[in-house]
Amino acid sequence: MQAELFSWGAAEEVTGSKHFLRIKDELLMVDCGAFQGHREETEQKNREWKFDAATVDAVLLTHAHYDHSGLLPLLTQKGFTGNIYATPATRDLANLVMMDSAHIQAKDIEWLAKRARRKNEVFDKVPLYDEQDVVKVLDHFITVSYGRPFPVTPSTKATFFDAGHILGSSLCVVDVDYHGHKMRVGFTGDLGRNNLPILRDPQDIPSVDYLVMESTYGNRLHDPIASAKDELAKAINRTVKRGGKIIIPAFAIERTQELVYFINMLNQEGAIPDIPVYVDSPMATNATSIFRVHQECYDTETQETFLANHKNPFGFDDLRYITNVEESKALNMSKDPCIIISSSGMCEAGRVLHHLLNNIENPKNTVLIVGYMAENTLGRRIQDKDAEVKIFGDMYKLRAEVLTLNTFSAHADYNDILIYVNKLDRQRLKKVFLVHGEPKAQTNLKGLLEDAKISTTIVKAGEVYPLLTAS
Repeated sequence: MQAELFSWGAAEEVTGSKHFLRIKDELLMVDCGAFQGHREETEQKNREWKFDAATVDAVLLTHAHYDHSGLLPLLTQKGFTGNIYATPATRDLANLVMMDSAHIQAKDIEWLAKRARRKNEVFDKVPLYDEQDVVKVLDHFITVSYGRPFPVTPSTKATFFDAGHILGSSLCVVDVDYHGHKMRVGFTGDLGRNNLPILRDPQDIPSVDYLVMESTYGNRLHDPIASAKDELAKAINRTVKRGGKIIIPAFAIERTQELVYFINMLNQEGAIPDIPVYVDSPMATNATSIFRVHQECYDTETQETFLANHKNPFGFDDLRYITNVEESKALNMSKDPCIIISSSGMCEAGRVLHHLLNNIENPKNTVLIVGYMAENTLGRRIQDKDAEVKIFGDMYKLRAEVLTLNTFSAHADYNDILIYVNKLDRQRLKKVFLVHGEPKAQTNLKGLLEDAKISTTIVKAGEVYPLLTAS
């Protein structure tokens, strides 16, 4: 029986996840994400299509982040007719992510077209997809709860396990039975961490023959989650003492809700002063509404601390969700200390850009980095403390304090990954395939896994890896 694995995204890079499992004539796709990075490279990679969408039988969607779900409308646009399987929370969040992307693309094209007209240049670009394409792809979704095996193709069935990364995120295990030839392949998607707020810890999966593993932090160790509140409180108090603002670029899904959760707790404990807290991201506001609906994904602590007492973990007196552009602009007129949580998380688009350009030249202020910043993004340049950064074509001096809190990462670090892999049946596990990581991280993690006598391969884009089945 012919069985093989290959990837056309998140291979020796972090974003744009597109992984494939072929069993004879059946083709499964795991995630269909968008690449995120420098504008020109992003444009090129997201428009390149190196496989025939019509040949894909089904998609298994591990979670809703844009770099995993963002190109699903393009998949159906290019001929995909199968089912897309996801957890209920992932389906709801993916709808939000894709609609937001369609809206941003339309605005970007409108702005670029105006600029071209002013310069008397020919402009013929169109968005990757529009809101109608999102509506069409939603018809392909079938939602499946954790722990419930479901048929995908004649030769495969799959099961979702809680990945503990974001609301609804999944590790996906595919069981293959092709005329008596059996095999089990696991896909981690983005593997979360133990003890993150709100969410349950990553579930253990059954033993597999092959594991496709993320490697975002394959060369880093995170600070303990337990220190997150203290570090956040110190950063807030230090900035407020000098009369500044705290600007936090944050992913609209999960990271924003975690921050609100922690600030809520600090507020209740009297560990920070009573200052306004603003969530300035329409997408984050809508995502928070989805979080409130899917309480089945909450961990025991959140259930007991908030829900049992009929309290809202995402609301308190000093917190305000900004709903329109005028309110957002007004935030930059105020000189008083406050906390502004805004997206996009990597500072490549969205309202956070306006807050950065209005605040990064003031040394009283703090830019708090609480998530992964991909190479060649504005967020990475700020995190690296470049002396000057470009925003909307203009250069700004980076005088604000820049502080990175690794405690908030929702990705497993290399120690978490080693512990997770070592729980699997080592006699059965033939190979680990590394995806979703930059080269240095992947090289380090490969070395650590091989030191533990685990055969490991760094996946290269387009390269085909044959898989062996048991008779």
